[in-house]
Amino acid sequence: MLYIEEGVIPVQKLINSFKSQKKINLPFLTSFLISALTTTSPAETSVNNLGISSSLEKGHISEGSDQEKLKIKKLRVFTAIPVMCIAFAELLIFFGRTEEAVWIHIGILVALCLSNIFVKEAEVNKIHQALMLLPIMRLISLSMPNFFTTTLYSFIFIYGSLAIPVAIIVIHQRNSLEQIGISMKNIGTYMILSVPLGFLLGLGEYLTIRTGYLIPDLTFGNLLKLTLIMVFFVGLVEEVIFRSILQTRLEQALSAQEALLITSFIFGLMHSGYGTFTEILYTGFVGLILGFAFYKTKSLPFVAVLHGFVNVFLFGILPHCLSI
Repeated sequence: MLYIEEGVIPVQKLINSFKSQKKINLPFLTSFLISALTTTSPAETSVNNLGISSSLEKGHISEGSDQEKLKIKKLRVFTAIPVMCIAFAELLIFFGRTEEAVWIHIGILVALCLSNIFVKEAEVNKIHQALMLLPIMRLISLSMPNFFTTTLYSFIFIYGSLAIPVAIIVIHQRNSLEQIGISMKNIGTYMILSVPLGFLLGLGEYLTIRTGYLIPDLTFGNLLKLTLIMVFFVGLVEEVIFRSILQTRLEQALSAQEALLITSFIFGLMHSGYGTFTEILYTGFVGLILGFAFYKTKSLPFVAVLHGFVNVFLFGILPHCLSI
């Protein structure tokens, strides 16, 4: 936002503003100088100067408003291009063309890296740094070998690896604790709410895609392992990416509404691997709820635990209880 100094604008600024015009308004300039030199009352001089200052400030505000609108349009373009490319790559995965999607994600990652080298605008760079994490996440998930017969443990390697570039981006962008959402405010209430909300959202997703279970039974040990992995690996890392970094950055650059829509749109598309359009729509809806919860509470622990419990119910409890 353009900063307007309070008080009287110096004469030099006024002269400079006239120099920038093709034709100097000589009568206006002459009257200003005469009134400034011949006035006998300092108060009158102050009033006169303030009157001129007010009119000039209005002009600067109008000019600043136009510049701000142009800047926002530019940010929208620089955001829309990589978002649409990521969406295209994820749709290729949806239609089973994984190899082409991998190459497109690699191209997106290279393009975003080059953007950070050649584009000199800090806000654009920070948005593109946040968006880099999405093709990285997809490439890691597709390339990670399966070391274990139990798929659950693969999440540790995928999200443990992904935590490294996430930490680098957070440190490089120097996000405050408040922006990241690290807060213990109302933490007890949020932890309690995360369980029933996680159940409702998990139930809706289970009825959408009918997933299998990631644990062989519902013993305490298996539920504990599932909960730890889904909360501290999957939920935490994804929420830092989508909410703490991407949504926060877009909210600062554009608006809260646009940030919510863009992040939930991408969040839904990043679930294209399930191969059902209803899953993309539903996870986009879940992303919208998680984004709104983060926007209202600014609590990363809340959305990370909520996200984790959605997955606990989706991949653990509900498949065992509802499968027939």
